[in-house]
Amino acid sequence: MEQDTDVLQKEWLEAAQSLRGRSMPPDVLPIEALREFSGLDVIRKMMRGELPPPPIAQTLDFALVEVDKGRVVFQGHPTRTHFNPIGTIHGGWQATLLDSCMACAVQTQLEAGQAFTSLEIKVNFLRAMTDKVGPVRAEGKVIQVGRQIGIAEGSLYDAAGKLYAHGTTTCLIFDHEQLRRT
Repeated sequence: MEQDTDVLQKEWLEAAQSLRGRSMPPDVLPIEALREFSGLDVIRKMMRGELPPPPIAQTLDFALVEVDKGRVVFQGHPTRTHFNPIGTIHGGWQATLLDSCMACAVQTQLEAGQAFTSLEIKVNFLRAMTDKVGPVRAEGKVIQVGRQIGIAEGSLYDAAGKLYAHGTTTCLIFDHEQLRRT
Protein backbone atom coordinates (compact mmCIF):
# COMPACT_ATOMS: atom_id res chain seq x y z
CA MET A 1 0.00 0.00 0.00
CA GLU A 2 2.82 2.40 0.90
CA GLN A 3 4.50 1.70 -2.45
CA ASP A 4 1.22 2.46 -4.27
CA THR A 5 0.99 5.73 -2.35
CA ASP A 6 4.59 6.63 -3.29
CA VAL A 7 3.84 5.94 -6.97
CA LEU A 8 0.66 8.01 -6.83
CA GLN A 9 2.47 10.89 -5.11
CA LYS A 10 5.08 10.85 -7.87
CA GLU A 11 2.38 10.83 -10.56
CA TRP A 12 0.59 13.73 -8.85
CA LEU A 13 3.78 15.79 -8.67
CA GLU A 14 4.63 15.11 -12.32
CA ALA A 15 1.09 16.02 -13.43
CA ALA A 16 1.17 19.31 -11.53
CA GLN A 17 4.61 20.17 -12.92
CA SER A 18 3.46 19.42 -16.46
CA LEU A 19 0.40 21.64 -16.08
CA ARG A 20 2.40 24.49 -14.56
CA GLY A 21 4.79 24.38 -17.48
CA ARG A 22 2.07 25.30 -19.95
CA SER A 23 0.25 27.96 -17.96
CA MET A 24 0.37 31.70 -18.46
CA PRO A 25 1.66 33.96 -15.72
CA PRO A 26 -0.90 34.30 -12.90
CA ASP A 27 -3.42 37.10 -13.36
CA VAL A 28 -7.07 38.01 -13.00
CA LEU A 29 -9.29 36.60 -15.74
CA PRO A 30 -10.06 39.05 -18.54
CA ILE A 31 -13.67 40.18 -18.16
CA GLU A 32 -14.18 39.23 -21.81
CA ALA A 33 -13.61 35.56 -20.91
CA LEU A 34 -16.61 35.63 -18.57
CA ARG A 35 -18.67 37.31 -21.25
CA GLU A 36 -17.72 34.96 -24.09
CA PHE A 37 -17.23 31.52 -22.53
CA SER A 38 -19.22 29.22 -20.27
CA GLY A 39 -17.79 28.60 -16.82
CA LEU A 40 -16.72 25.12 -17.86
CA ASP A 41 -14.88 26.52 -20.89
CA VAL A 42 -13.15 29.15 -18.72
CA ILE A 43 -11.87 26.53 -16.28
CA ARG A 44 -10.77 24.22 -19.11
CA LYS A 45 -8.94 27.10 -20.80
CA MET A 46 -7.18 27.88 -17.52
CA MET A 47 -6.08 24.26 -17.23
CA ARG A 48 -4.78 24.23 -20.83
CA GLY A 49 -2.85 27.45 -20.22
CA GLU A 50 -5.02 29.55 -22.56
CA LEU A 51 -6.21 31.74 -19.68
CA PRO A 52 -4.12 32.74 -16.65
CA PRO A 53 -4.30 30.90 -13.35
CA PRO A 54 -5.32 33.07 -10.39
CA PRO A 55 -2.53 34.82 -8.46
CA ILE A 56 -3.57 33.02 -5.24
CA ALA A 57 -2.56 29.70 -6.83
CA GLN A 58 1.03 30.91 -7.14
CA THR A 59 1.05 32.47 -3.68
CA LEU A 60 -0.19 29.29 -1.98
CA ASP A 61 1.40 26.78 -4.40
CA PHE A 62 -1.58 24.95 -5.85
CA ALA A 63 -2.68 24.15 -9.39
CA LEU A 64 -5.76 23.05 -11.28
CA VAL A 65 -5.33 19.38 -12.27
CA GLU A 66 -8.79 18.08 -13.28
CA VAL A 67 -12.03 19.57 -14.53
CA ASP A 68 -15.39 18.16 -15.58
CA LYS A 69 -18.85 19.68 -15.51
CA GLY A 70 -19.72 19.94 -11.83
CA ARG A 71 -16.30 18.75 -10.61
CA VAL A 72 -12.91 20.45 -10.17
CA VAL A 73 -9.69 19.21 -8.56
CA PHE A 74 -6.81 21.38 -7.35
CA GLN A 75 -3.52 19.99 -6.13
CA GLY A 76 -1.30 21.64 -3.55
CA HIS A 77 1.94 20.80 -1.85
CA PRO A 78 1.97 21.85 1.79
CA THR A 79 5.35 23.22 2.86
CA ARG A 80 6.86 25.02 5.85
CA THR A 81 5.86 28.32 4.23
CA HIS A 82 2.25 27.32 5.02
CA PHE A 83 2.94 26.59 8.73
CA ASN A 84 1.07 28.22 11.57
CA PRO A 85 3.00 29.04 14.79
CA ILE A 86 2.69 25.47 16.17
CA GLY A 87 4.27 23.79 13.13
CA THR A 88 1.26 22.45 11.24
CA ILE A 89 -0.24 23.62 7.96
CA HIS A 90 -2.44 26.64 8.58
CA GLY A 91 -6.16 25.95 8.33
CA GLY A 92 -6.48 28.95 6.01
CA TRP A 93 -4.32 27.17 3.42
CA GLN A 94 -6.57 24.12 3.56
CA ALA A 95 -9.71 26.29 3.50
CA THR A 96 -8.42 28.18 0.45
CA LEU A 97 -7.92 24.97 -1.52
CA LEU A 98 -11.42 23.82 -0.56
CA ASP A 99 -12.97 27.21 -1.35
CA SER A 100 -11.26 27.17 -4.75
CA CYS A 101 -12.30 23.66 -5.78
CA MET A 102 -15.88 24.03 -4.53
CA ALA A 103 -16.51 27.45 -6.06
CA CYS A 104 -14.90 26.46 -9.37
CA ALA A 105 -17.09 23.34 -9.45
CA VAL A 106 -20.07 25.73 -9.30
CA GLN A 107 -18.46 27.87 -12.02
CA THR A 108 -18.36 24.88 -14.38
CA GLN A 109 -22.17 24.95 -14.40
CA LEU A 110 -22.49 28.64 -15.32
CA GLU A 111 -23.43 30.02 -18.72
CA ALA A 112 -21.39 32.64 -20.57
CA GLY A 113 -22.04 36.01 -18.96
CA GLN A 114 -22.56 34.62 -15.47
CA ALA A 115 -20.21 35.08 -12.53
CA PHE A 116 -20.21 33.94 -8.90
CA THR A 117 -18.83 34.73 -5.49
CA SER A 118 -18.65 32.62 -2.37
CA LEU A 119 -21.33 33.64 0.15
CA GLU A 120 -20.11 31.23 2.81
CA ILE A 121 -17.86 28.27 3.31
CA LYS A 122 -17.83 25.75 6.12
CA VAL A 123 -14.77 23.62 6.72
CA ASN A 124 -14.30 20.67 9.05
CA PHE A 125 -10.65 19.94 9.79
CA LEU A 126 -10.27 16.23 10.52
CA ARG A 127 -6.56 15.91 11.32
CA ALA A 128 -3.39 17.97 11.47
CA MET A 129 -1.38 18.34 8.29
CA THR A 130 2.38 18.92 8.07
CA ASP A 131 4.89 19.37 5.28
CA LYS A 132 5.57 15.60 5.42
CA VAL A 133 2.15 14.75 3.89
CA GLY A 134 3.27 15.25 0.30
CA PRO A 135 0.91 16.55 -2.36
CA VAL A 136 -2.76 16.81 -1.50
CA ARG A 137 -5.81 17.19 -3.68
CA ALA A 138 -8.93 19.25 -3.09
CA GLU A 139 -11.90 17.90 -5.03
CA GLY A 140 -15.04 19.98 -5.36
CA LYS A 141 -18.37 18.59 -6.52
CA VAL A 142 -21.60 20.44 -7.23
CA ILE A 143 -24.59 19.56 -5.10
CA GLN A 144 -27.05 21.99 -6.73
CA VAL A 145 -26.86 25.01 -9.00
CA GLY A 146 -29.90 27.20 -9.57
CA ARG A 147 -30.46 30.67 -11.05
CA GLN A 148 -29.00 32.57 -8.09
CA ILE A 149 -27.42 30.05 -5.73
CA GLY A 150 -24.88 27.28 -6.22
CA ILE A 151 -23.98 24.72 -3.54
CA ALA A 152 -20.97 22.42 -3.61
CA GLU A 153 -18.92 20.19 -1.32
CA GLY A 154 -15.23 19.49 -1.19
CA SER A 155 -12.73 17.01 0.20
CA LEU A 156 -9.01 17.51 0.87
CA TYR A 157 -7.04 14.25 0.84
CA ASP A 158 -3.55 12.84 0.30
CA ALA A 159 -2.31 10.21 -2.14
CA ALA A 160 -3.14 7.43 0.35
CA GLY A 161 -6.76 8.64 0.38
CA LYS A 162 -6.52 10.01 3.93
CA LEU A 163 -9.08 12.81 4.40
CA TYR A 164 -7.74 15.97 6.09
CA ALA A 165 -10.68 18.34 5.67
CA HIS A 166 -14.18 18.49 4.23
CA GLY A 167 -16.21 21.55 3.35
CA THR A 168 -19.32 22.99 1.80
CA THR A 169 -19.95 26.28 0.06
CA THR A 170 -22.84 28.44 -0.99
CA CYS A 171 -22.15 30.72 -3.96
CA LEU A 172 -24.12 33.70 -5.22
CA ILE A 173 -24.60 33.63 -9.00
CA PHE A 174 -25.03 36.91 -10.86
CA ASP A 175 -24.56 38.62 -14.23
CA HIS A 176 -20.86 39.33 -14.84
CA GLU A 177 -21.70 42.95 -15.73
CA GLN A 178 -22.23 43.53 -12.01
CA LEU A 179 -18.50 43.10 -11.47
CA ARG A 180 -16.77 46.42 -11.06
CA ARG A 181 -13.07 46.26 -11.75
CA THR A 182 -10.91 49.31 -11.35
